[in-house]
Amino acid sequence: MNDECRPYTLIAELTYRCPLRCPYCSNPLDHARHENELDSGAWCRVFREAEALGVVQLNLTGGEPLLRDDLEVLIEQAGRLELYMNLITGGIPLTFERLARCKALGLRSVQVSIQSARPAESDRIAGAPSFHRKLEVMQWVTALGLPLTLNVVLHRDNIEEVPDLIALAERVSADRLELANTQYLGWALKNRAALLPAREQIERARTVAADAKARLRGTMDVLFVTPDYYSPYPKSCMDGWGRRFLVVNPEGLALPCHLAHGLPGLRFDNVARRSLADIWHHSDGFNRFRGEEWLPDPCRTCDRRRADFGGCRCQAFHLTGDAGATDPVCPLSSDHGLIEAARVQAAERPVSFEYRTGRSVVQS
Repeated sequence: MNDECRPYTLIAELTYRCPLRCPYCSNPLDHARHENELDSGAWCRVFREAEALGVVQLNLTGGEPLLRDDLEVLIEQAGRLELYMNLITGGIPLTFERLARCKALGLRSVQVSIQSARPAESDRIAGAPSFHRKLEVMQWVTALGLPLTLNVVLHRDNIEEVPDLIALAERVSADRLELANTQYLGWALKNRAALLPAREQIERARTVAADAKARLRGTMDVLFVTPDYYSPYPKSCMDGWGRRFLVVNPEGLALPCHLAHGLPGLRFDNVARRSLADIWHHSDGFNRFRGEEWLPDPCRTCDRRRADFGGCRCQAFHLTGDAGATDPVCPLSSDHGLIEAARVQAAERPVSFEYRTGRSVVQS
Protein backbone atom coordinates (compact mmCIF):
# COMPACT_ATOMS: atom_id res chain seq x y z
CA MET A 1 0.00 0.00 0.00
CA ASN A 2 1.16 3.52 -0.79
CA ASP A 3 2.63 5.20 2.31
CA GLU A 4 0.65 8.36 1.44
CA CYS A 5 -2.60 6.56 2.25
CA ARG A 6 -3.62 7.38 5.81
CA PRO A 7 -7.24 7.82 6.93
CA TYR A 8 -8.01 11.21 8.46
CA THR A 9 -11.82 10.99 8.48
CA LEU A 10 -14.13 8.16 9.50
CA ILE A 11 -17.64 8.45 8.06
CA ALA A 12 -19.86 6.42 10.38
CA GLU A 13 -23.14 5.62 8.63
CA LEU A 14 -25.04 4.67 11.76
CA THR A 15 -28.32 3.72 10.07
CA TYR A 16 -30.14 3.75 6.75
CA ARG A 17 -33.38 4.69 8.53
CA CYS A 18 -34.64 8.21 7.86
CA PRO A 19 -37.95 10.07 8.27
CA LEU A 20 -37.30 12.00 5.03
CA ARG A 21 -37.41 10.68 1.46
CA CYS A 22 -35.17 13.04 -0.53
CA PRO A 23 -35.04 12.06 -4.23
CA TYR A 24 -31.23 12.31 -4.25
CA CYS A 25 -30.73 10.12 -1.16
CA SER A 26 -27.36 8.35 -0.95
CA ASN A 27 -28.94 5.28 0.66
CA PRO A 28 -28.74 2.17 -1.55
CA LEU A 29 -31.78 1.55 -3.74
CA ASP A 30 -32.43 -1.69 -1.84
CA HIS A 31 -31.95 -0.06 1.57
CA ALA A 32 -35.10 -1.74 2.94
CA ARG A 33 -33.30 -5.09 2.72
CA HIS A 34 -30.52 -3.88 5.01
CA GLU A 35 -31.99 -4.21 8.48
CA ASN A 36 -29.00 -5.28 10.60
CA GLU A 37 -27.11 -2.45 12.31
CA LEU A 38 -23.90 -2.57 14.30
CA ASP A 39 -24.60 -2.34 18.02
CA SER A 40 -23.09 0.19 20.43
CA GLY A 41 -20.20 -2.04 21.44
CA ALA A 42 -19.15 -2.67 17.85
CA TRP A 43 -19.27 1.02 16.97
CA CYS A 44 -17.26 1.98 20.06
CA ARG A 45 -14.59 -0.57 19.09
CA VAL A 46 -14.54 0.83 15.54
CA PHE A 47 -13.96 4.32 16.95
CA ARG A 48 -11.04 3.08 19.05
CA GLU A 49 -9.49 1.27 16.10
CA ALA A 50 -9.99 4.30 13.86
CA GLU A 51 -8.26 6.61 16.34
CA ALA A 52 -5.34 4.17 16.61
CA LEU A 53 -5.12 4.15 12.81
CA GLY A 54 -4.72 7.93 12.71
CA VAL A 55 -8.27 9.17 12.21
CA VAL A 56 -8.85 12.60 13.75
CA GLN A 57 -12.33 13.49 12.45
CA LEU A 58 -15.57 11.54 12.83
CA ASN A 59 -18.69 12.26 10.79
CA LEU A 60 -21.81 10.74 12.36
CA THR A 61 -24.30 10.32 9.54
CA GLY A 62 -26.92 8.05 8.02
CA GLY A 63 -29.76 7.94 6.97
CA GLU A 64 -30.66 9.91 10.05
CA PRO A 65 -28.21 9.31 12.94
CA LEU A 66 -30.68 10.79 15.44
CA LEU A 67 -32.78 7.63 15.05
CA ARG A 68 -30.09 5.71 16.97
CA ASP A 69 -31.22 5.50 20.59
CA ASP A 70 -27.58 4.98 21.58
CA LEU A 71 -26.26 8.10 19.82
CA GLU A 72 -25.19 9.65 23.14
CA VAL A 73 -23.25 6.49 24.02
CA LEU A 74 -21.38 6.67 20.73
CA ILE A 75 -20.65 10.39 21.11
CA GLU A 76 -19.36 9.85 24.63
CA GLN A 77 -16.94 7.14 23.45
CA ALA A 78 -15.68 9.27 20.56
CA GLY A 79 -15.34 12.24 22.93
CA ARG A 80 -13.07 10.22 25.20
CA LEU A 81 -10.89 9.51 22.17
CA GLU A 82 -10.78 13.27 21.40
CA LEU A 83 -12.10 12.76 17.88
CA TYR A 84 -13.51 15.90 16.27
CA MET A 85 -17.17 14.93 15.88
CA ASN A 86 -19.54 16.36 13.30
CA LEU A 87 -23.22 15.38 13.39
CA ILE A 88 -24.70 15.32 9.87
CA THR A 89 -28.46 15.46 10.24
CA GLY A 90 -31.77 16.51 8.79
CA GLY A 91 -32.73 17.58 12.32
CA ILE A 92 -35.73 15.26 12.60
CA PRO A 93 -36.17 14.10 15.34
CA LEU A 94 -34.23 16.26 17.82
CA THR A 95 -34.85 18.21 21.00
CA PHE A 96 -32.83 21.04 22.47
CA GLU A 97 -32.14 18.93 25.56
CA ARG A 98 -30.73 16.04 23.53
CA LEU A 99 -28.52 18.35 21.50
CA ALA A 100 -27.22 19.94 24.71
CA ARG A 101 -26.41 16.46 26.08
CA CYS A 102 -24.54 15.60 22.90
CA LYS A 103 -22.49 18.78 23.15
CA ALA A 104 -21.63 18.03 26.79
CA LEU A 105 -20.45 14.56 25.76
CA GLY A 106 -18.10 15.90 23.08
CA LEU A 107 -20.01 16.80 19.93
CA ARG A 108 -18.07 19.58 18.22
CA SER A 109 -20.13 20.70 15.19
CA VAL A 110 -23.45 20.13 13.41
CA GLN A 111 -24.42 20.07 9.76
CA VAL A 112 -28.13 20.51 9.04
CA SER A 113 -29.57 19.91 5.59
CA ILE A 114 -32.42 21.86 4.07
CA GLN A 115 -34.12 21.24 0.74
CA SER A 116 -35.32 24.74 -0.23
CA ALA A 117 -35.62 28.28 1.13
CA ARG A 118 -39.40 28.01 0.66
CA PRO A 119 -41.23 25.99 3.34
CA ALA A 120 -43.73 24.18 1.10
CA GLU A 121 -41.12 23.39 -1.54
CA SER A 122 -38.64 22.16 1.07
CA ASP A 123 -41.27 19.82 2.50
CA ARG A 124 -42.20 18.57 -0.97
CA ILE A 125 -38.61 17.74 -1.89
CA ALA A 126 -37.96 16.12 1.50
CA GLY A 127 -41.13 14.07 1.16
CA ALA A 128 -42.26 15.06 4.66
CA PRO A 129 -43.08 18.22 6.70
CA SER A 130 -39.74 19.36 8.10
CA PHE A 131 -38.80 22.94 7.12
CA HIS A 132 -39.81 24.78 10.27
CA ARG A 133 -38.30 22.18 12.59
CA LYS A 134 -35.02 22.40 10.66
CA LEU A 135 -34.90 26.17 11.26
CA GLU A 136 -35.56 25.57 14.95
CA VAL A 137 -32.74 23.03 15.10
CA MET A 138 -30.35 25.52 13.51
CA GLN A 139 -31.27 28.07 16.17
CA TRP A 140 -30.52 25.47 18.89
CA VAL A 141 -27.12 24.74 17.35
CA THR A 142 -26.04 28.37 17.36
CA ALA A 143 -27.57 28.99 20.82
CA LEU A 144 -25.34 26.24 22.19
CA GLY A 145 -22.28 27.77 20.54
CA LEU A 146 -21.72 24.86 18.15
CA PRO A 147 -20.39 25.62 14.65
CA LEU A 148 -23.26 25.29 12.16
CA THR A 149 -22.99 24.14 8.56
CA LEU A 150 -26.09 24.61 6.42
CA ASN A 151 -26.07 22.06 3.61
CA VAL A 152 -28.26 22.30 0.51
CA VAL A 153 -28.21 19.70 -2.26
CA LEU A 154 -28.82 21.70 -5.42
CA HIS A 155 -30.82 20.46 -8.41
CA ARG A 156 -33.15 21.80 -11.08
CA ASP A 157 -36.01 22.58 -8.68
CA ASN A 158 -34.05 24.69 -6.17
CA ILE A 159 -30.90 25.99 -7.87
CA GLU A 160 -32.61 29.28 -8.77
CA GLU A 161 -33.03 29.87 -5.02
CA VAL A 162 -29.31 30.32 -4.34
CA PRO A 163 -29.74 34.04 -3.43
CA ASP A 164 -32.51 33.13 -0.97
CA LEU A 165 -30.51 30.22 0.43
CA ILE A 166 -27.57 32.52 1.08
CA ALA A 167 -29.89 34.98 2.83
CA LEU A 168 -31.31 32.13 4.92
CA ALA A 169 -27.82 31.00 5.92
CA GLU A 170 -27.04 34.55 7.04
CA ARG A 171 -30.30 34.73 8.98
CA VAL A 172 -29.54 31.55 10.97
CA SER A 173 -25.89 32.66 11.52
CA ALA A 174 -24.39 29.64 9.77
CA ASP A 175 -20.61 29.39 9.88
CA ARG A 176 -20.54 27.51 6.57
CA LEU A 177 -22.93 27.17 3.66
CA GLU A 178 -22.49 24.17 1.37
CA LEU A 179 -24.25 24.56 -1.96
CA ALA A 180 -23.52 21.07 -3.18
CA ASN A 181 -24.90 20.11 -6.56
CA THR A 182 -26.29 16.60 -6.68
CA GLN A 183 -23.93 13.67 -7.15
CA TYR A 184 -25.76 11.37 -9.56
CA LEU A 185 -25.50 8.02 -7.82
CA GLY A 186 -28.04 5.92 -5.92
CA TRP A 187 -31.48 7.54 -5.83
CA ALA A 188 -30.09 10.64 -7.53
CA LEU A 189 -29.11 8.58 -10.59
CA LYS A 190 -32.61 7.10 -10.66
CA ASN A 191 -34.01 10.67 -10.59
CA ARG A 192 -31.34 12.24 -12.80
CA ALA A 193 -33.67 13.41 -15.57
CA ALA A 194 -35.78 15.28 -13.00
CA LEU A 195 -32.84 16.68 -11.03
CA LEU A 196 -30.11 17.73 -13.48
CA PRO A 197 -30.09 21.54 -13.98
CA ALA A 198 -29.36 23.34 -17.21
CA ARG A 199 -25.91 24.84 -17.74
CA GLU A 200 -27.37 28.36 -17.62
CA GLN A 201 -28.87 27.68 -14.19
CA ILE A 202 -25.54 26.47 -12.87
CA GLU A 203 -23.62 29.46 -14.21
CA ARG A 204 -26.06 31.92 -12.64
CA ALA A 205 -25.90 30.11 -9.30
CA ARG A 206 -22.11 29.90 -9.41
CA THR A 207 -21.80 33.65 -10.00
CA VAL A 208 -24.14 34.47 -7.09
CA ALA A 209 -22.26 32.06 -4.80
CA ALA A 210 -18.88 33.52 -5.77
CA ASP A 211 -20.09 37.05 -5.00
CA ALA A 212 -21.42 35.91 -1.62
CA LYS A 213 -18.18 34.09 -0.83
CA ALA A 214 -16.22 37.30 -1.36
CA ARG A 215 -18.72 39.44 0.54
CA LEU A 216 -18.95 37.09 3.54
CA ARG A 217 -15.28 36.16 3.81
CA GLY A 218 -14.35 36.04 7.49
CA THR A 219 -18.00 35.70 8.53
CA MET A 220 -19.31 32.67 6.69
CA ASP A 221 -17.61 30.25 4.32
CA VAL A 222 -19.61 29.69 1.13
CA LEU A 223 -18.84 26.55 -0.86
CA PHE A 224 -20.32 25.88 -4.31
CA VAL A 225 -19.79 22.41 -5.73
CA THR A 226 -20.31 22.12 -9.48
CA PRO A 227 -22.12 18.97 -10.63
CA ASP A 228 -19.84 16.44 -12.29
CA TYR A 229 -21.95 16.50 -15.45
CA TYR A 230 -20.86 20.10 -16.10
CA SER A 231 -17.29 19.93 -14.78
CA PRO A 232 -14.37 20.19 -17.20
CA TYR A 233 -12.59 17.36 -15.36
CA PRO A 234 -13.73 14.57 -13.06
CA LYS A 235 -13.33 14.95 -9.31
CA SER A 236 -11.22 12.56 -7.31
CA CYS A 237 -13.26 9.89 -5.56
CA MET A 238 -13.22 10.82 -1.83
CA ASP A 239 -9.85 12.55 -2.40
CA GLY A 240 -8.66 9.35 -4.03
CA TRP A 241 -9.89 5.79 -3.41
CA GLY A 242 -8.67 4.61 0.00
CA ARG A 243 -6.36 7.57 0.63
CA ARG A 244 -7.99 9.83 3.24
CA PHE A 245 -11.57 8.69 3.95
CA LEU A 246 -12.91 5.53 5.51
CA VAL A 247 -16.64 4.71 5.48
CA VAL A 248 -18.28 2.12 7.74
CA ASN A 249 -21.87 1.42 6.76
CA PRO A 250 -24.72 0.46 9.13
CA GLU A 251 -24.08 -3.26 8.71
CA GLY A 252 -20.36 -2.93 9.38
CA LEU A 253 -18.84 -3.02 5.91
CA ALA A 254 -15.66 -0.92 5.73
CA LEU A 255 -15.63 0.96 2.43
CA PRO A 256 -13.60 3.59 0.56
CA CYS A 257 -16.85 5.42 -0.34
CA HIS A 258 -20.55 5.21 0.49
CA LEU A 259 -21.66 3.12 -2.49
CA ALA A 260 -18.55 1.03 -3.17
CA HIS A 261 -20.25 -2.15 -1.95
CA GLY A 262 -22.46 -2.00 -5.05
CA LEU A 263 -19.50 -2.50 -7.41
CA PRO A 264 -19.31 -6.06 -8.79
CA GLY A 265 -16.18 -8.14 -8.38
CA LEU A 266 -14.97 -6.33 -5.24
CA ARG A 267 -14.90 -7.88 -1.78
CA PHE A 268 -15.30 -5.63 1.25
CA ASP A 269 -14.78 -6.82 4.81
CA ASN A 270 -16.97 -6.39 7.86
CA VAL A 271 -15.55 -4.73 10.97
CA ALA A 272 -17.30 -7.39 13.05
CA ARG A 273 -14.91 -9.99 11.63
CA ARG A 274 -11.71 -8.09 10.81
CA SER A 275 -9.90 -5.19 12.45
CA LEU A 276 -10.13 -1.76 10.85
CA ALA A 277 -6.34 -1.52 10.50
CA ASP A 278 -6.15 -4.88 8.73
CA ILE A 279 -8.96 -3.88 6.39
CA TRP A 280 -7.42 -0.47 5.62
CA HIS A 281 -3.99 -1.86 4.83
CA HIS A 282 -4.73 -5.26 3.31
CA SER A 283 -8.33 -5.44 2.05
CA ASP A 284 -8.69 -6.37 -1.61
CA GLY A 285 -11.50 -3.85 -1.98
CA PHE A 286 -9.46 -0.93 -0.63
CA ASN A 287 -6.39 -1.79 -2.67
CA ARG A 288 -8.15 -2.42 -5.99
CA PHE A 289 -8.25 1.25 -7.09
CA ARG A 290 -5.60 2.77 -4.83
CA GLY A 291 -2.82 4.87 -6.28
CA GLU A 292 -2.02 4.96 -10.00
CA GLU A 293 -0.96 1.47 -11.10
CA TRP A 294 -4.51 0.38 -11.93
CA LEU A 295 -5.29 3.44 -14.08
CA PRO A 296 -6.55 2.79 -17.63
CA ASP A 297 -5.61 4.81 -20.69
CA PRO A 298 -5.82 7.78 -21.16
CA CYS A 299 -5.57 8.35 -17.37
CA ARG A 300 -2.28 6.46 -17.04
CA THR A 301 -0.26 9.18 -18.79
CA CYS A 302 -2.48 12.18 -18.01
CA ASP A 303 -0.93 15.12 -16.14
CA ARG A 304 -4.02 15.18 -13.86
CA ARG A 305 -3.76 11.56 -12.75
CA ARG A 306 -2.59 12.54 -9.24
CA ALA A 307 -5.39 15.09 -8.95
CA ASP A 308 -8.42 13.01 -9.91
CA PHE A 309 -7.14 9.39 -9.91
CA GLY A 310 -9.40 8.55 -12.82
CA GLY A 311 -12.51 10.05 -11.21
CA CYS A 312 -15.40 8.33 -9.43
CA ARG A 313 -15.41 4.53 -9.59
CA CYS A 314 -19.13 4.24 -8.82
CA GLN A 315 -19.98 6.78 -11.51
CA ALA A 316 -17.79 4.94 -14.01
CA PHE A 317 -19.57 1.67 -13.25
CA HIS A 318 -23.13 2.98 -13.25
CA LEU A 319 -22.63 4.77 -16.56
CA THR A 320 -20.40 2.31 -18.43
CA GLY A 321 -20.76 -1.00 -16.59
CA ASP A 322 -17.01 -1.02 -15.84
CA ALA A 323 -15.73 0.22 -12.46
CA GLY A 324 -12.21 0.36 -13.88
CA ALA A 325 -13.09 2.69 -16.74
CA THR A 326 -12.18 6.35 -16.96
CA ASP A 327 -14.93 8.44 -15.37
CA PRO A 328 -17.09 9.51 -18.37
CA VAL A 329 -17.10 13.08 -17.00
CA CYS A 330 -13.59 13.40 -18.48
CA PRO A 331 -13.73 14.80 -22.03
CA LEU A 332 -10.95 12.36 -22.97
CA SER A 333 -13.09 9.36 -22.03
CA SER A 334 -14.44 7.32 -24.92
CA ASP A 335 -17.72 7.27 -22.97
CA HIS A 336 -18.03 11.05 -22.56
CA GLY A 337 -21.00 11.02 -24.91
CA LEU A 338 -23.03 9.44 -22.10
CA ILE A 339 -22.66 12.67 -20.12
CA GLU A 340 -23.64 14.83 -23.07
CA ALA A 341 -26.67 12.62 -23.74
CA ALA A 342 -27.78 12.87 -20.11
CA ARG A 343 -27.72 16.67 -20.30
CA VAL A 344 -29.87 16.58 -23.43
CA GLN A 345 -32.29 14.10 -21.88
CA ALA A 346 -32.72 16.20 -18.75
CA ALA A 347 -33.41 19.32 -20.81
CA GLU A 348 -35.97 17.69 -23.08
CA ARG A 349 -37.96 15.43 -20.78
CA PRO A 350 -39.46 16.98 -17.61
CA VAL A 351 -40.31 14.15 -15.22
CA SER A 352 -41.37 13.80 -11.61
CA PHE A 353 -39.34 12.46 -8.69
CA GLU A 354 -39.43 8.87 -7.55
CA TYR A 355 -39.49 8.73 -3.75
CA ARG A 356 -38.67 5.73 -1.67
CA THR A 357 -41.33 4.39 0.68
CA GLY A 358 -40.37 1.19 2.44
CA ARG A 359 -39.70 -1.39 -0.28
CA SER A 360 -41.41 0.59 -3.06
CA VAL A 361 -41.30 3.99 -4.71
CA VAL A 362 -43.97 6.60 -5.40
CA GLN A 363 -44.13 9.43 -7.90
CA SER A 364 -44.17 13.07 -6.79
